[in-house]
Amino acid sequence: MIVILKENPDRDQLEGFIAWLNEKGIKVHTSVGENHTILGLIGDTSKLDIDLISALDIVADVKRVQEPYKNANRKFHPQDTVIHVGNTQIGGGTLTVIAGPCSVESEEQIVSIAKAVKASGATLLRGGAFKPRTSPYSFQGLQEEGIRLLKLARQETGLPIVTEIMDTAHLDLFEDVDVIQVGARNMQNFNLLKELGKLRKPILLKRGLSSTYEELLMSAEYIMAGGNENVILCERGIRTFETYTRNTLDISAVPVLKALSHLPIIIDPSHASGKAALVPTLAVAGVAAGADGVIIEVHNNPAQALCDGPQSIRPEVFDTLARKLYALHDFLKTQPTV
Repeated sequence: MIVILKENPDRDQLEGFIAWLNEKGIKVHTSVGENHTILGLIGDTSKLDIDLISALDIVADVKRVQEPYKNANRKFHPQDTVIHVGNTQIGGGTLTVIAGPCSVESEEQIVSIAKAVKASGATLLRGGAFKPRTSPYSFQGLQEEGIRLLKLARQETGLPIVTEIMDTAHLDLFEDVDVIQVGARNMQNFNLLKELGKLRKPILLKRGLSSTYEELLMSAEYIMAGGNENVILCERGIRTFETYTRNTLDISAVPVLKALSHLPIIIDPSHASGKAALVPTLAVAGVAAGADGVIIEVHNNPAQALCDGPQSIRPEVFDTLARKLYALHDFLKTQPTV
């Protein structure tokens, strides 16, 4: 349920109304917009009398929300959420370009790639320390040492770091990580999501391999219900009948999720395609569709990469792509909204 307040509501009446709702076990999420203030009521609102609430002097309108996700719902929060990371932001009309290797392999590798992608315009550095692999015999990442090397690359370049968490037991290791990534395989690891909800740092939440939009938003809801509203959605391709590409990039996820939710959304063309040659085209498509950013795998020697070399582009390719993405984004801002 959402309650739309009249302009300049009486403070005492508003505080009394919120206190009354809290007594009934209803949590209240307040969203202040340019013209209205909206109260999002979270909990069992089935027994609340809409007519009674509508009759209050401070209330302009009351609406029931049918979707099971509340905190992530644009009806609760009409304004786009902007998430600040270091000296940059995600959302709010800014194009965020996250780049780096699939896996951290060595100090020389991660630092050199970090310097290269920063020079090309990347605003955050990605790199896997813990790697969830299909095969138990594949490279599993440098783990704690990988996080140490990511921090070193951040120190060298100033780029905030993004890396994936797999288990609640690793939370202490991520205390100094700027953005924690939840991979597709862990999108519905609800115990992990609950623990991340207790933090106050950005969470990059990837869509599961076969998950619906609602399932993705419900996973975001788990994090937000704990008090952490800094959630970034990521479309990274879904599993379909097509086998030519690693996954199928669901480009419609961008406008659909922007309509359903206020959370920023980025795309991952690397995992979506599994083919380096397709990454630039899919990245351009994502920005054209209105994505708030991209996350791209870049490696200085893809043929020798310990993980996902076939989908990693070289730094010189990334340099050309990044300039094209920023130019496209700047052009789109000059065009009327359709």
